[in-house]
Amino acid sequence: MTQDIFVLIEHLRGGVADISYVMLAAARQLAQGTGGQVVAILLGHSAQGLAGNLAADKVLYTDSPALAEFTSEAYQITLAKLIEEKAPRAVLFGHTTIGADVAGGLSARLSLPLVSSCRTLTNDGKFVSQICGGKIMAEGDMPSPTALVTMVPGGYKSEEGQSAQAPALESFAPPALDNLRVALKKYIEPDAGDVDIAKESFLVSVGRGIQIKDNIEMAKELATALGAQVSASRPVVDQGWLPTSRLVGKSGKRVKPKVYLALGISGAPEHVEGMGESDTIIAVNTDPNAPIFNVAKYGTTTDLLELVPALIEKAKQAV
Repeated sequence: MTQDIFVLIEHLRGGVADISYVMLAAARQLAQGTGGQVVAILLGHSAQGLAGNLAADKVLYTDSPALAEFTSEAYQITLAKLIEEKAPRAVLFGHTTIGADVAGGLSARLSLPLVSSCRTLTNDGKFVSQICGGKIMAEGDMPSPTALVTMVPGGYKSEEGQSAQAPALESFAPPALDNLRVALKKYIEPDAGDVDIAKESFLVSVGRGIQIKDNIEMAKELATALGAQVSASRPVVDQGWLPTSRLVGKSGKRVKPKVYLALGISGAPEHVEGMGESDTIIAVNTDPNAPIFNVAKYGTTTDLLELVPALIEKAKQAV
């Protein structure tokens, strides 16, 4: 077994996902304790250009038409062979639809321990995971021999996992990927909606704490007064109070505004995945233990239904 830390680079349609850079930053911290290297694992087809800014000691790249688009089966077969041959100390995956799918399958296939929803890693071999929707932080020692770890955003900035100097690229032969049971046929894009929240610099985002549909108008008034746009967490969209195009999170848009004002949002990992890289996060939630405060720069437990009207008045006075 080596002491290297492997990181599966998650990418989609020609772009590296931010969670990949977060994982590289976490891997660097863990590798300081193990004495191993940070090794980025890049699977794809004509995708070696994605390795250019990865903050890794080296990149292991395999090229196959079967890996041109993500399918869990192809990834699992390829990674199972690599892990068995290299026996790294840990393999990091994003706690995303892609990462959780692959990590769970590999854990069962290889009988390896899996640490889920990990927020940070330490150089003395410990992990801190978010459980119970992020309300509890669980700490433990990294299991042996090879630990599979899914990482949530919030513990590291994506910039920490990027480098101006391209890492060494080392190719390895893919295993046989014939007769796969699942193949991607095409992407079906969701309706764009009236605004692309991923391009906005200021978002006023509402969650379950908004209580009723009529209170959405209050959030819209505040957004207008601040020159912002309204977005939402999953409960609001599921109620039909705002369209899917306004959804922030794992199953919605990933946003990185300069300011993200979270009104009545608990901050579950699925939501934080979509907004954790915002420059400044301001949280309003009456629950002082809400996990949104773990990623917020500023926060208050004031009732949003009392605070928002006051903010609207102040914003209008400032114009």
